[in-house]
Amino acid sequence: MLRLVCIAWTLAAFGTASQASCDSGLAERMHAKLHPDRELDRDKAGCKAWPGFLGRYIVVLPLPRTASPEGSTDYDLDVMVVQQADNGNTDRARISSRVFESRALVEDAVRISDIQIDTARYILAADTRAFGLRVKHSGASRANPYANEELSLYVPQGEHLRKVLDGLETARERGEWDTSCAGKFEQLRMSVALSRTTANRGYADLLLSQTRIESHAVPTGDGECAEREQPASFKTLTLQYDGTRYAIPPALRLVE
Repeated sequence: MLRLVCIAWTLAAFGTASQASCDSGLAERMHAKLHPDRELDRDKAGCKAWPGFLGRYIVVLPLPRTASPEGSTDYDLDVMVVQQADNGNTDRARISSRVFESRALVEDAVRISDIQIDTARYILAADTRAFGLRVKHSGASRANPYANEELSLYVPQGEHLRKVLDGLETARERGEWDTSCAGKFEQLRMSVALSRTTANRGYADLLLSQTRIESHAVPTGDGECAEREQPASFKTLTLQYDGTRYAIPPALRLVE
């Protein structure tokens, strides 16, 4: 019965140790330099070294907008790759690539629980490596628990960062129950791998592997609650780069 109550909180809690700031305070320094008059959501801000690139860091600055609709918060997102000075002096850090996304995120009844920087080896081409942002959401309803995670990928191109994958849902947990026993639940996981095949501009195809598990809970005659899990279903899909981005099919954005 505990799993029924806690479903969707496992994903929301996973990885909650956010990269709120580098030990050096680089994220805060970038905020003070670039947006001295804007509020920074420090709990969601991130800073992480990019392995394989000496002295290079990825910094994410979520900036809440003061003029958001009532009951919600819109966030501008400033994403950048920062090159630290050889001596580690953050005052001399230089922005090598950057993109400012207006109203990139919206928080309403479903809140943003975490933003994580993903530095896995997304080598899209021989001379092109991407990094990811994983945005986690969670709902507050006990009767309709919900949490999910979405992945976006960014590629440095000179002074600009280009988003080549926008909001691929890689995890979801949701349910609907009477808060006592009876209900139905869904768990979804999506893994992303790079294919050896390529499309436009030689970018590797993305291989998606989705696992989906549904379960139902029903009260038993002896006053207990029984959960019946359905066999897992599996789906694979290939995303190809179209010259601008990896387009996500509508059916994959909203899996029912």
